[in-house]
Amino acid sequence: MLYIALLHYPVYNKEGKIVTTAIANMDIHDIARLAKTYAASGFYIVNPIDEQRNLAWQIINHWREGYGANFNKFRQAAFELIKIKKSLSDVLTEISRETGHVPKTVVTGANFSADLLKFTELREMLKNDHDPYIIIFGTGSGIAAEVVNAADYRLEPIKGIDDYNHLAVRSAVAIVLDRIKSIYNVNL
Repeated sequence: MLYIALLHYPVYNKEGKIVTTAIANMDIHDIARLAKTYAASGFYIVNPIDEQRNLAWQIINHWREGYGANFNKFRQAAFELIKIKKSLSDVLTEISRETGHVPKTVVTGANFSADLLKFTELREMLKNDHDPYIIIFGTGSGIAAEVVNAADYRLEPIKGIDDYNHLAVRSAVAIVLDRIKSIYNVNL
């Protein structure tokens, strides 16, 4: 079982300060569709600000129950995977309660460099282990150290052709899910 979390807090801004980032409509749409395409067990959006969570629920409900549900059944199915939580600990508690197991946490980051979990290793773990896993993707300028240090694993970064490494989070989610799933066609 693989879950995805999009973390809006605690993350860093460009100045290295811990902030809460805003929820982006495009991330909701694209990551939900990726989660459905790659058979993830769920997609969590984590943001502590009530107004941000309410905005996200308005967008989600439009596609689950509103006009969008009838307009696009494919999007409705993808949006059924989304849950919104105030904190990462709320996410981990819910997954533990649902599955009966504490999820193993995997954090992502463009600048990770030591003690990294390889995509192939994660693929094998998902294939052979029945415990839930959650890959945590950060917004802003990366996941705060407190989350990174508490994680079970740090996933190797996506490397491009040269030193430029500034992907949109929805692009990173697509690449990571494809790298994990593609070779063995693993059910997540």
